[in-house]
This record gives sequence, C-alpha cells and structure tokens, in this order.
Amino acid sequence: MKIPAALGIIAGNGVYPRLLANAARKTGVKKIIAAAFTGETDLALTQHVDLIEWMRVGQLNRLLKFLREQQIHHAIMAGQIAPKNLFDLRPDWKALLVLAKLKQRNAESIFAAIAGELAKVDVDLLPATTFLEDSLAPAGLIAGPKLSRREEEEVAYGWKVAKEIARLDIGQTVIVKTGTIVAVEAFEGTNDAIKRGGSLARRGAVMVKVAKPNQDMRFDVPVIGVETIRVAAEAKLRVIAIEAGKTLLLERDAIVDFAGRTGISIVAR
Repeated sequence: MKIPAALGIIAGNGVYPRLLANAARKTGVKKIIAAAFTGETDLALTQHVDLIEWMRVGQLNRLLKFLREQQIHHAIMAGQIAPKNLFDLRPDWKALLVLAKLKQRNAESIFAAIAGELAKVDVDLLPATTFLEDSLAPAGLIAGPKLSRREEEEVAYGWKVAKEIARLDIGQTVIVKTGTIVAVEAFEGTNDAIKRGGSLARRGAVMVKVAKPNQDMRFDVPVIGVETIRVAAEAKLRVIAIEAGKTLLLERDAIVDFAGRTGISIVAR
C-alpha cells in the first residue's frame, strides 16, 4: 500500500487510536488528524495527532465535514464506542437518513453504511490493522504455560460456538467451563462478557474470541489489550484463545508480561 500523506483517525476509546497514530507517524504519514468523541476518546490522543476535533457520537454530518475540510482521503476506525453511548445516540439528520435505510442495526450494517458515506466524500476507509500489522497475533502459544489436553478441548469447543455466534452477528466471544458455555458476548462487549462468565465459572474458565467468518477488516476487528488481561485476571480466567492473523494484540510486551504474572495462557490458532 502506498503511504498516504494524510490520515484521519475516527477514534473510539482505549489506547488503540494512540498506538495507531504513533505507528502511522513512524511509517511516514505526515499529517494525522482525529475525529474524537466526548465521553469516549482518551484525552491523551491530543498529544499524538496534529489536529483533533471533538464531537458527539451520532454527529455524522460533522464527521464528514471535518474530514472534507482537512482534505483527508484515507481514514481508519480505531477503538470501540461503549454500547451505552450507542443506545444514548442522538443522531444528526445525516445519521438519521443513514439509519432509516438499514433493515438491521448491528455493528456490521452501521459501520458499512458509514463507510459508504465516507466514500461519497472521497474518503477511503482502510483496514483497521493498517500500520499495525506487526501487532497481529501469530499462531501458537503467546503467553503463559502450555495448555492441558482438557483446556485444548475447551478451546476447540468454544471456537466452534464462537464462530457460530460471530456468523450470526451476535458477538465474537464465549466463556467456557468444563464443556459448558457460561457466557456469550452480545451488545455489552467483551469485558462485560468476561466478568459475567467469570462470576459463573468462579475460576479456571476459558475465553475464546474470534473474527467473523467474513470479517470486514475495516471495522470490528478483534482486539486484545492490557485492560482485557486485567479483567480476565480479576475473573480468574485460565486461558484466552484468539484468532491468529486477525486479532490485534495492543501493547504486546505488556500483555505477555501481565498474562505471565497472572497465570493466564494466551494462544492463537
């Protein structure tokens, strides 16, 4: 891919937008701007971009206008928007028009519609992994002790179920304990699914997080960060299984260290 001269980051929460900005800068992107959302985007991002514009979730017209005024032709969606904020959404007229055309309102359909609106103003939405290819999980054991045969079986079972719920666009994560699915991720997000599964399993559960069968790499790409490991450790999970080549490990060294110290194994397949 030819390195764009300018990049727009549509920035959700967490460290992902900041890491992306730094990686893009190292690759040679000269101008980096961010569309940030009040109550979501980390204020620290301000120090890593040339210009930041704060807006409310749902202000699609303002987002398009900002990118157009800054002559941005390449953008990346980085970081999630908290589900509660999507429910509290107060869409502007542009967003209302887009939502009105959707038969189903799930992550896939909403983000695809936004990508379509971006294309109309000559903004190409790049894969969410762009500039962060080195952070994609490699196959094999990434952290922690080797899995037991029983844990391998739990992963295989969880994988089959997770792929099916991902195909149905329900979620991408399941929590397994002794051959039983104790939690399925839905709209609440991965961390809340881990907490619920951990409270039911008590300890030693296996988490499986996968990409969708036809994953659009522009959005909703599986991500594991330090916060994921912290929540998993509090829930006393034993294993985190992810999809190799399709899952971003943000701040990998810190993740491996934290997982090792808390006895959590991370495996990619």
